[in-house]
Amino acid sequence: MMGAAGFSFKARGAILNEDDRRERLMSETRALYDTDFLAWSKEQAEGLRSLARGGSNEALDWENLAEEIESLGISQKTALRRQLRRIILHLLELEFSPAVEPRRGWFESVGDARSEIEDLLETSPSLKPEAGSALAMALRQGSKKAVFDLEKHGEVDPATLARIRAKTYTVDQVLDDWFPPEPPSRAE
Repeated sequence: MMGAAGFSFKARGAILNEDDRRERLMSETRALYDTDFLAWSKEQAEGLRSLARGGSNEALDWENLAEEIESLGISQKTALRRQLRRIILHLLELEFSPAVEPRRGWFESVGDARSEIEDLLETSPSLKPEAGSALAMALRQGSKKAVFDLEKHGEVDPATLARIRAKTYTVDQVLDDWFPPEPPSRAE
């Protein structure tokens, strides 16, 4: 619509609709921050990069801002992998070590790590699909550490070493209340 002196104006309803749409989008973005931090951080990083490509007139370091926001989400993935590795380490020690004294601490550590993961998944549900791929890495790293710890105490023979290296756990075993059976020398 053209106004006086050739100025164009949007219809009043169009402005309100645009404002309503923008407010609705911001509300959804705020809700995403509260319900899935990882997804929010990815979305915000992409938004910042889009602004940088569009040539915003704000004097901000758009690319580094985007990387920093994105790194917040990546830190949650790292925390997930770290807790999975801790669980794997202690599940392997519980399964293969005949030692009596540290067992209670291993059980408690597994329980604590599971609680940490539960907290992570509550704040970032989009991390749940990452658990499967992160578990593969945690199995490799956790089994190396378990072998190192068990060898340090003379608890690994070649047959046990082979069983530890071949051992796998499912995501459900790692995240749920499952624990391995006692090692043969303790079960008898």
